[in-house]
Amino acid sequence: MTWFIIILFLILLFALYNRMEGQYTDLGGDAPIPERLDPIVEESTNKLLTEAKAQNIEVVITEGIRSNSRQDELYEQGRSAAGNIVTHAKAGESYHNYGLAVDYALKNSSGEIIWDIHYDGNENGESDWFEVAAIAKDLGFEWGGDWRNFKDYPHLQMTFGLSINQLQRGLRPKHEDASEIERSH
Repeated sequence: MTWFIIILFLILLFALYNRMEGQYTDLGGDAPIPERLDPIVEESTNKLLTEAKAQNIEVVITEGIRSNSRQDELYEQGRSAAGNIVTHAKAGESYHNYGLAVDYALKNSSGEIIWDIHYDGNENGESDWFEVAAIAKDLGFEWGGDWRNFKDYPHLQMTFGLSINQLQRGLRPKHEDASEIERSH
């Protein structure tokens, strides 16, 4: 009976590996950090801006793809540099480093960029910030405001089922229609 369970487990593990194999591109452990947003993340971000604008909410993308040096700079904030802690991720530990995340803010009626989660610029009785988060989630983003331990309200990410560890090892999302998306921009 024990051998049967072990064999069944190995078959399931093999099947899971083969299922995942087609979803990702393996660039190897020394894969370069992308220079731009993932095409699906970019397209979804543009849709987010358009849909928010249709609800009279002006959204500003404040961070997208992020270099390792910028990530370390943000990590030091609130630690060895002045300011509040804004991230718990060091270089290579953020979805921003792999083009899979963006941060947003709002633009108020005076044209100022704000990070006020209670602001209701479209005057519909709801927080614009949370309206944007709802739109983003409908588009497939994970919202940092839903996290339990560290609420990162400006943060939106698409992981495509990849962990940071997998990204560090060189796995990247594989998109069937990525070339079509690239041509449309």
